[in-house]
Amino acid sequence: MGLLLPSSVFLLVLFTGAEVILSSGSSDCVARNFGHDSIVCECNSTHCDSIGPGNLPPVGNFSSYLSSMAGSRLEASQGQIQVNSTGAGLRLTIVPHQKFQRIMGFGGAMTDAAAINILSLSAGAQEQLLRQYFSRDGIGYSVVRVPMASCDFSTRLYTYADTPGDYNLANFTLAPEDIHMKIPLLQRAQTLSPRPLSLLASAWSAPSWMKTNGALIGKGSLKGKPGGKEHKTWAQYYIRFLEEYAKYNLTFWAVTTGNEPSAGRMTNYSFQALGFTAEEQRDWVALDLGPALHASAYPDTHVLLLDDSRLLLPYWAKVVLNDVHAGRYIHGVAVHWYMDSLVPADISLGVTHQLYPEYYLFGTEACAGWSSPDRGVKLGSWSRAEEYAHDILEDLNHHVVGWTDWNLALDPTGGPNWVKNFVDSPIVVDAKQDIFYKQPSFYSMAHFSKFLLEDSQRVGVSSSGKTQLEYSAFVRPDNSVVLVVLNKASSEIQFEVWDPAVGYIPCTAPAHSILTLAWNTR
Repeated sequence: MGLLLPSSVFLLVLFTGAEVILSSGSSDCVARNFGHDSIVCECNSTHCDSIGPGNLPPVGNFSSYLSSMAGSRLEASQGQIQVNSTGAGLRLTIVPHQKFQRIMGFGGAMTDAAAINILSLSAGAQEQLLRQYFSRDGIGYSVVRVPMASCDFSTRLYTYADTPGDYNLANFTLAPEDIHMKIPLLQRAQTLSPRPLSLLASAWSAPSWMKTNGALIGKGSLKGKPGGKEHKTWAQYYIRFLEEYAKYNLTFWAVTTGNEPSAGRMTNYSFQALGFTAEEQRDWVALDLGPALHASAYPDTHVLLLDDSRLLLPYWAKVVLNDVHAGRYIHGVAVHWYMDSLVPADISLGVTHQLYPEYYLFGTEACAGWSSPDRGVKLGSWSRAEEYAHDILEDLNHHVVGWTDWNLALDPTGGPNWVKNFVDSPIVVDAKQDIFYKQPSFYSMAHFSKFLLEDSQRVGVSSSGKTQLEYSAFVRPDNSVVLVVLNKASSEIQFEVWDPAVGYIPCTAPAHSILTLAWNTR
């Protein structure tokens, strides 16, 4: 599959039940159609489509990158910025004096399952996959979420301290999954990345002997009360994790207070969880985790509270951050995208930001295919790419500073997952053929992660009238401007962009497309 043909050539082959075509958008994408609403791009050890460094043309010109249901995948083009209006019916005006949050980064999670899938490929294909996410020619991932011990996307249940009564954590030890899989891959990703990776740690469950239910799964919380020996030991568990990873030159930008604390309060919850109420989390941070980090070799590690659905905001933030003893140890609020449709961003993210502007909002988990009846992998699903782009835009327009996908790679069933909680991933690995597929959601992520560099600042955009387009604009540290536009409509929409600093940009957003525009201003 390493053969490249000009984009004018249309190739149709029946191959293991999938249509193989060359994407009209890019001669580099070896496109495969699996019968959903769009295509995937197939990669192997010798070939994978790449966007390149994404350099911008000189002032007076703009770059455009298009992905669409029709098959474009980061299709690059350039044009000239006009002195006069094009007369388009819709105008989006950049308002640079309206300044909002600065971007921290985008990324995904190095779960046990992701590591297993990446390492199931040949050395050459592994390198291709890691380059897609992390290299200068890749899509600019700078954040990697790392589960502390097992989660549902593991093949077994384990923690780092499974010896009962080991309050001093004398037997604390990383797992083979860390030492032989996750750590080597993180080191390779860091080597490929042009910037230091921001590593983020989340724990799913404390050891069973510390918990009220004596199990890693189900409804259960820490024994005793904050300030007690279980809570202090659980805080030290975080420190020991940071110490062990530091031995491999991997340091963490942040830890969360624990993955989805609401899950551990649900009867018969099916996989690893640790229940906290907002009050318990507040007191554990104030009495145990905060002081432990402060006294450790890692006092600058950020602490993100919640790590759960925005459904719980602003309530959860109020309980924790209104307490001065807890609030002084917290840096941000971590949110998952599940059930976002149930609560408007304004009254969750927006109100939280208004109340606590000094604490940043950060997206720490999202995946498609998580809910019935639309579960698991859908190779080539454009609708899922649109869901990603919609949620990222909505989050960015409500003060969120970063957005983290879930598993970096899964197999065609959406696993492995020990409890069969199969979901989708931007990269799907077919180890038998030593290939991997880049899903439409991979390109959806890329429209943001590749272009919204760290410290890019969101600025205002005004529309001349009502439109179905969704959009967000940013000024990057070098003063170049990036505008991301999503068209979920089934027809194309013509518009122009006016940046008073440079002029008018004529644009067309094809039906069901994501468009990133970028230009220099000096």
